[in-house]
Amino acid sequence: MVPLIRPAAWVIDDVSVPEDGQMSVAVAPQYWGALGKRANCQVAVSVHAATDTASCPLQWRLFLPGEWASDTSRRAVTRVPPEVTHRVKWRLALDMLDTLDSWGMKPPVVVADAAYGTNAHLRTALSERGLAYVLAIRSDVSAHPFEAQPVAPARNGPVGSWPRPRYRQAAPSVAALAASLGQKAFTSLTWRNASRGELRSRFAAVRVRPASPSKPSRAS
Repeated sequence: MVPLIRPAAWVIDDVSVPEDGQMSVAVAPQYWGALGKRANCQVAVSVHAATDTASCPLQWRLFLPGEWASDTSRRAVTRVPPEVTHRVKWRLALDMLDTLDSWGMKPPVVVADAAYGTNAHLRTALSERGLAYVLAIRSDVSAHPFEAQPVAPARNGPVGSWPRPRYRQAAPSVAALAASLGQKAFTSLTWRNASRGELRSRFAAVRVRPASPSKPSRAS
């Protein structure tokens, strides 16, 4: 399908399937994106090849909640293999990217919403794999201005190890950084023609130095 679609990006996302009972594999009260809250459902993580007009799943992984890892009775009844255990969603996404790579498939760019993009471990893993990405993050993620530099404090005496460099000021949130740029730094852009007209907003592009570790999210 990739040669037919000619994807502009590969999309990491997940989808919830509602369930009433407790015996469908991996069913549990968990975040349901369509409802915006927790509900009884199954969740599958996916990697899709996508353009503005087409989308095709390349890989799927069923997310097994932590409560299923030690529930031997349900695992036996539903025949969950012993080697299948709980794995956080962003790692399932990496597993799929690695599988696709083993098939000789490379993404033009990886995109995902803030549930995945806020996770610093995922961003680092994508960089280590040499994959380009555009990931959303939450506004409370902290970052240093790009001009900020870590500085090592003076060594106290001739004995002991050298102090490690560190930033002298606490990192602000990206929301605070954006607010400090001023209106002239922002440009109005249209990113899509939707059914009800153009989707427009104001954007600014600046380089920063990430500071905060992984934030809890539904992809954890």
